Amino acid sequence: MTARAEVFWINGPVLKARPEGNFQMKEAVVVGEDRLTAEVIRLDVDSITVQVFEDTTSLKPGVLIEGSGLPLAVDLGPGMVGRMFDGIQRPLETIASRQGDFVHAGVDIPNLDREQAWPFQPEVAEGDEVRSGQRLGVVQETPSLANRILAPRDVEGGRVTWIAPAGEYRLDQPIARIRSEQGECEVAMLRRWPIRIPRPVKQRLTPEQPLLTGQRVIDTLYTISKGGAGAMPGGFGTGKTVLQQTLAKWCDADIIIYIGCGERGNEMASVLEEFPKLEDPRTGRRLMERTVLIANTSNMPVAAREASIYTGITIGEYYRDQGYDVALFADSISRWAEALREISGRLEELPAEEGYPAYLPSRLAEFFERAGRVTTLAGMESSLTVMGTVSPPGGDFSEPVTAHSRRYVKSFMALDRTRAQARFYPAIHPLLSYSEYVENSARWWQQRGGGVRWAEQRAQILELIQEQARLEKMVKIVGRDALPASQRLILVNAEVMVEALLRQSAFSETDRYCSPDKQIAMLRTVGDFIARAEQVVKDGIDPDALLALPVTRRIRRMGEDIPNEKPELFDELAHDLDTAFAALVPATQAATE
Repeated sequence: MTARAEVFWINGPVLKARPEGNFQMKEAVVVGEDRLTAEVIRLDVDSITVQVFEDTTSLKPGVLIEGSGLPLAVDLGPGMVGRMFDGIQRPLETIASRQGDFVHAGVDIPNLDREQAWPFQPEVAEGDEVRSGQRLGVVQETPSLANRILAPRDVEGGRVTWIAPAGEYRLDQPIARIRSEQGECEVAMLRRWPIRIPRPVKQRLTPEQPLLTGQRVIDTLYTISKGGAGAMPGGFGTGKTVLQQTLAKWCDADIIIYIGCGERGNEMASVLEEFPKLEDPRTGRRLMERTVLIANTSNMPVAAREASIYTGITIGEYYRDQGYDVALFADSISRWAEALREISGRLEELPAEEGYPAYLPSRLAEFFERAGRVTTLAGMESSLTVMGTVSPPGGDFSEPVTAHSRRYVKSFMALDRTRAQARFYPAIHPLLSYSEYVENSARWWQQRGGGVRWAEQRAQILELIQEQARLEKMVKIVGRDALPASQRLILVNAEVMVEALLRQSAFSETDRYCSPDKQIAMLRTVGDFIARAEQVVKDGIDPDALLALPVTRRIRRMGEDIPNEKPELFDELAHDLDTAFAALVPATQAATE
């Protein structure tokens, strides 16, 4: 018998009801005649509390809640890539075609189209033994992506008793039968999975290979590994969304999950409009052919915003289990935390710091810890990388969401308002940011670099940045001319390095993406410049005179002037650098004589 409950208390998206029957925590329920989607979030002796993921304006005491006996879950299968969903996985384009520009309450639309047929190609035969997570067949979901249909996780040691021949099948049609110790089960392409429960893996591995983004300041200084977790905090106007969209386009992940969580409607509308038009640099086709968009703007139901990141990360885990490298971008974690705060306030819970609930740290940990590089149940290596933006009020990094996020991520990219206002992109502050993945990634960069001491040169850059910050404080007091030549040389080297490596033009066809080989070549060139500058200054050259050299200007602009596919131009630049610096010392000696 289906459990029911009668609503007696309404406070925005939160309802209390008197139950008739047994409900479970996190159970999915429907509310009222409109059958609004909701979830049980508290069980008391004589009442249940539910949060509703839709508009509750029309509700009144006395309406009935009907239980499902199942946790809140999402549909998983072919048909997700290239689509746009709301926070509880309802397809926005289908809603728009039926209801117009606004999402009304009580929308009863399947998350995935049950009528569409998909071309299935089997990869096992009758009588074959299969294990959990093994590939049974493949569906070409888009021209850029094959969806791998896997055996269920509870069929270890099973045997295929029937497999569908190659052909087109609907999502809910059986494509295989497997007999195991638990009995015989039918397998369809459509699966459902609870959004708040991580999908199982065989083993969690140490993230070692960097997730290449094409942004030098990230890849070289504050790298994030495949399977890592990172945060990008920054105040209003520091370029968080632009940078995250850039990473989504250029990072070397197989699948992109982009979650617009609580952002402004016009900002999310531009994402939904622009993403389908973007060209995928890996395939030359549309980027949407390997992207899933989840949109839950600030004017949409607040409870659905809280669920949206769990919906997105569950979809990401589904593709991770197929052996893909998945990158998930959540914009922003702060808006999600604000949804937690609002729901907590309506539940009349005792608030913690700045009104956030006391369980905010544990919820953040639950989310970020679902990232990882793993061995799947079938033995494949894959990864799920999570990057979340944080919007601290006034750019205050000590506020709770930023502070707690910092505890659970190993890559922290702090965006600075001063750098952003100076049109410096990416506006990542080099002294407030850090990455704990550097040690794991150093071996990869060392092997790729062909002899370049990547870790040592990276450490040299960071030390130069720290010295620059210290000396700039002195310059404000005594002036640059009062500094000795050795200290002015540090400022010159730092200026060249910052312009050459850390600044990048998102509008330049050449510089908007920087390949690993080009980054290594640029790192080597800047290192050569610093070494030669130190030598000529010892021989009596004025450090500031180095800024006037034509070759110095070329080094500062090499990101824009040298394409990724022309590495030989770095050899020419190195030759010109040798020639220019060799000519400096004889000229100085002649002038002295």
